[in-house]
Amino acid sequence: MKEYQSLSHARWDCKYHVVFIPKRRKKRMYGALRRQLVEVFHELASHKESKIVEGYVMPDHIHMCISVPPKYAVSNVVGYMKGKSAITIARRFGGRTKNFTGESFWARGYFVSTVGLEEAMVRAYIKNQEQEDEHYDQMKLGM
Repeated sequence: MKEYQSLSHARWDCKYHVVFIPKRRKKRMYGALRRQLVEVFHELASHKESKIVEGYVMPDHIHMCISVPPKYAVSNVVGYMKGKSAITIARRFGGRTKNFTGESFWARGYFVSTVGLEEAMVRAYIKNQEQEDEHYDQMKLGM
């Protein structure tokens, strides 16, 4: 039986597959930054009463399956997470102490898809993302 979450006047199960990239799709997310991003994203999602059900940080993009309450627009939650995480990255890894305007780490935009009844399939895809990318790269080399 599927578990639904509750608000004061609604029962819901809204999950989304979200993908976004750093500027110019540079391969920047390694080591300490990668570990830090996992913690930061979970914390930022909780600020918007959301939960990251599954996630994976690749060197040049991020995949996550996120549960967002219907009172928030997905664009607001993703924009909040990208903006606040860029500030955190600048402070912790860029040596900046102030919130400068124009701080940007992430490229504009993102991909989003509703998960629906294929949640297990989407979660498995996110878990195996690295192997999927390697397989795709090998297929491109063979052409």
